[in-house]
Amino acid sequence: MERTDAELLQAARKDPAAFGEVYRRHAPFVFRWLERRARHLAVDLTAETFAQAWLSRRRFRDHRDGSALPWLLGIAQNVLNESLRRDRVEAKARLKLGLPVDVADDDLEHVDERLSCNGALGAAVAALPEHERAALELRIGEDLAYDEVARRLTIRPAAARLRVSRALRRLSVLAKEEL
Repeated sequence: MERTDAELLQAARKDPAAFGEVYRRHAPFVFRWLERRARHLAVDLTAETFAQAWLSRRRFRDHRDGSALPWLLGIAQNVLNESLRRDRVEAKARLKLGLPVDVADDDLEHVDERLSCNGALGAAVAALPEHERAALELRIGEDLAYDEVARRLTIRPAAARLRVSRALRRLSVLAKEEL
């Protein structure tokens, strides 16, 4: 008799191959589910979904007669939401920095050039006061929440917000001057 997903996830605590069976059963469906929502990200998001499922396999609770699919789709939704949030943060930062946000499909060979910081912007970031540059790199470069930026810099979250805001304001002025 075939084992349920719940049994496989229980067994995966000691036998990683059991998780492989859960993957084989559900990866195609999870991929199609993600593909309908974010076609260009579906492969990466599917991989991330199963990586997260692997990491949280001990927390699986059987609420669907042994099926892990609802649990996996919940993880997929969270992974998708986080990806979309990161995209919004990145797009907002690019707008604030005066960098292009979109890339035309017919101009793919110039993507790196169009989305990279130009020399003047790189020099401006390097010229920022150290405390502002560090906060900006953590918030924008590493996409950390202000609480985490503050923790890493051993400052209050309000101070982290202020440092990032000042850095972006300085860079925004430069971007306007460059135009």
